[in-house]
Amino acid sequence: MTDELSEDELPVTRQSNAKEDRHFVTALARGLEILSCFRSGEKMLGNQELADRAKLPKSTVSRLTYTLTKLGYLQYVDEAGKYRLGTASLALGSAMLSKLDIRQYARPYMQEVADFSHATVSLGMRDRLSMIYVENCRSQAALTLRLDVGARIPIALTAMGRAYLAETSNAERNDILDRVRELDETNWPAIREGVMRSVEEYHRLGCCTSFGDWQRDVNAIAVAFRPTNGSSILSINCGGPAFNLSSDFLLNEVKPRLLDLVERLRRL
Repeated sequence: MTDELSEDELPVTRQSNAKEDRHFVTALARGLEILSCFRSGEKMLGNQELADRAKLPKSTVSRLTYTLTKLGYLQYVDEAGKYRLGTASLALGSAMLSKLDIRQYARPYMQEVADFSHATVSLGMRDRLSMIYVENCRSQAALTLRLDVGARIPIALTAMGRAYLAETSNAERNDILDRVRELDETNWPAIREGVMRSVEEYHRLGCCTSFGDWQRDVNAIAVAFRPTNGSSILSINCGGPAFNLSSDFLLNEVKPRLLDLVERLRRL
């Protein structure tokens, strides 16, 4: 018996890679897919939950989790019969964050904008179809979004993700949107309309917006930029509960401060 799956059994987002690139290592991709199933705030997942998220047979997932546990990337919790991220995975994430010097430079300026707006200001990077928070600042106001470093938000529905899509190349944007469409054909027309509107307003207003598009009661604006050192595109947003953070306030009062912050980071 072989451990390999047929092409039809590969997750949708991996099939095209496997077919087009003979150097693509499917087994490695599946292992990384398992690790990426863990979300911020989730401590443990079982094999069935991992199989559902990775779109892989449970038997394949069982072999992958066994291997990842042996290597220290997962830890098995006997009492729960589930897995949590192991120290090897945490070491990778910590090493990556420690190299992002821009986080330390940005933090005091981000905090200023957060305090002014009584909202949350976050710095994020793209991971496939998500944006991941790598830095986060909150005001002392009680009503702010409770999203921490490591949190994932959808790239096509959020201001942070749409700013990234507006800043990147047409080729990369189209590739990302093709994969978004594959995963959500039903809502695709509305998703595409929101993204195209955001790309247009990015050039017109200097920022992207998401006023109730991701979550009905959340408003946010965002700007993306390419650091002058050639690093990957970063995106920075300001958002919070809609009843406490109006679209007019974000565009008229917060946007100039956010643009000034981004210009500081771009020069760095």
